[in-house]
Amino acid sequence: MAASIRLLVVDDHRLLREGLNRIIGLQPDMAVVAEAANGQEAVEQFKRHNPDVTLMDLQLPIASGLEAIRAIRAYAPEARIVVLTMYQGDEDIHRAFQAGAMGYLLKDAVPDDLIRVIREVHAGQRAVSPDIVAALEARAMQPSLTTRELQVLELLATGKRNKEIAAALGMSGDTASAHIKNIFQKFNVHDRTAAMAEALRRGIIHIK
Repeated sequence: MAASIRLLVVDDHRLLREGLNRIIGLQPDMAVVAEAANGQEAVEQFKRHNPDVTLMDLQLPIASGLEAIRAIRAYAPEARIVVLTMYQGDEDIHRAFQAGAMGYLLKDAVPDDLIRVIREVHAGQRAVSPDIVAALEARAMQPSLTTRELQVLELLATGKRNKEIAAALGMSGDTASAHIKNIFQKFNVHDRTAAMAEALRRGIIHIK
């Protein structure tokens, strides 16, 4: 009898894909019908196989998991996607759901939780654990960065000084300094190192 839940597994680590294959293969009503090792391949495999549920990592080569989710949802708005990742920052979680994910699970979750989330998302439910809800609520309580502040923050993460940031973004040195001051205030920190630590913790930026 054909499996009633057909899955696409997307992760750039072969061992993890094989592990997921084994876990899913133990379920009589589930089957992995396709795999992908990068975001671009994920979109191609989705279009080819039209899976019921997609397990998507966020950190992928060529195109990120977020980019793949957006592309898949643009192609198939009804697509049911579960993020399976090591990223646990509140901004990572927010961006994933904003892109169209229906579930969010960390890679250190137990297999039973994975199977439960797959079933819930396949049934059309949003699979959100109490920890994920708490992270999203915490994010909602904090001031968000503007688009310009995000651009400044990304340049700060590369080690650029105020003058270099100003030149890169076509603004004055005073304007760049003002943006940096605003970032510090929103993060409740007093220096660049602390600002970077907070941005990394929340998943606003990532070290590649």
